[in-house]
Amino acid sequence: MTPLKVYKFDIKQDIGPPVWRQTKDAFEEAEEWNADIFLIHMNTYGGMVVHADSIRTAILNSEKPVYVYIDNNAASAGALISIACDGIYMRTGANIGAATVVNQTGEAMPDKYQSYMRSTMRATAESHGKDTLIQNGDTIVKWKRDPLIAEAMVDPRTYIENVIDTGKVLTFTPNEAIKNGYCEGIANSVEEVLKKVGVGEYILKKYEPTVIEEMVDFMINPVLQGILIMILIGGIYFELQSPGIGFPLIASIIAAVLYFSPLYLEGMAENWEILLFAIGVILLAVEIFVIPGFGVAGISGLTLIITGLTLSLVDNVAFDFEPRHIRALLSAIMLVVFSMFTSILGSLYLSKKLFASNSFLGHLALNTVENTEEGYVGVEMHAKTLIGKTGIVLSVLRPSGKVEIDKQIYDAKSEDGFLDKDTEIEVIRFETGQVYVIRKEEEEL
Repeated sequence: MTPLKVYKFDIKQDIGPPVWRQTKDAFEEAEEWNADIFLIHMNTYGGMVVHADSIRTAILNSEKPVYVYIDNNAASAGALISIACDGIYMRTGANIGAATVVNQTGEAMPDKYQSYMRSTMRATAESHGKDTLIQNGDTIVKWKRDPLIAEAMVDPRTYIENVIDTGKVLTFTPNEAIKNGYCEGIANSVEEVLKKVGVGEYILKKYEPTVIEEMVDFMINPVLQGILIMILIGGIYFELQSPGIGFPLIASIIAAVLYFSPLYLEGMAENWEILLFAIGVILLAVEIFVIPGFGVAGISGLTLIITGLTLSLVDNVAFDFEPRHIRALLSAIMLVVFSMFTSILGSLYLSKKLFASNSFLGHLALNTVENTEEGYVGVEMHAKTLIGKTGIVLSVLRPSGKVEIDKQIYDAKSEDGFLDKDTEIEVIRFETGQVYVIRKEEEEL
């Protein structure tokens, strides 16, 4: 006898984008392997309804029989997925139910969300059809899985005689689930489940996430996302300190790729959200290199950058921000703004301290003075005589740029932050071929 092929897929985390992605991969791999049975090993407290509904639909559309083994919990979204399966088996002590839609604080959502969940649960139960029974000579037609019971798992107002009173959300133990047609049997291992299903000899193949999938799961960690935002913003800041393309810009680009790529693969970052970020960067660059000062383009650029980074963290459809998204949206905004603020403060500190000549990274900065007494020749050093002289800004100092002093043009760096074109300046010192300037104080009358 040819052994049956059993494909096992674990759902042992909150239902969300990663689980939905893995579910699609698992069904595709099971199809390629030509599996005879698809077995879900479940232990979850629930998760996002939108992704649970997608998983439910995949199960209902599967041409292969799908069974679920509830190891401990099949709550909320887990209950919806379980009811979609052809057979439900539960470990002693497990439970199924409690599918009321709640927000992240555990509070029940408004009735329009509950209404959707009630209808989805009923439709899922009805998909298994009806049984025809003969009792005392009478023909009785009843649902294999009573839709009203599925609704009672969502709505505490539902009353079912000898099953649930009003005011309570329905949750079944294994024996209660068996009695009411929501469990085919109790099993304490996968082997027992397959035996009860009627599988004799079998070959078991388990879904294993790829290295890339594990990396994606790791990269969407909020802490790492915050660090990537800090690198991204810090890289842009340091790149503005000197002309040309250097390591800070490369680091910023790599951070942006690492930030958006896993979110895009998870289905959270949409194309338009990434486009908002890209447009924001372009507007900011235009403000910095083309338009003097800091105006509409700069403010719009920063706004779009923050918007793109924030919305990519929130699972939404276009601009559909329902109440259940608000808390996640606020959390994303806080993460992005805090990371950007921390990055800017850190960049300001590092630019003054980390690369100072007396620091442990001082050798990376061009602060060494090559004295002519030691044999060095080359650039003219007469600019030292400029200390105390005044001039005007030729190109906006951000804080580096060009100034004109005594009709000569010099590379300069502002000690007073950004200085607009034509601002009067005063030279305070000269180092490494560059003059350092401050805004000239207006003389009192």
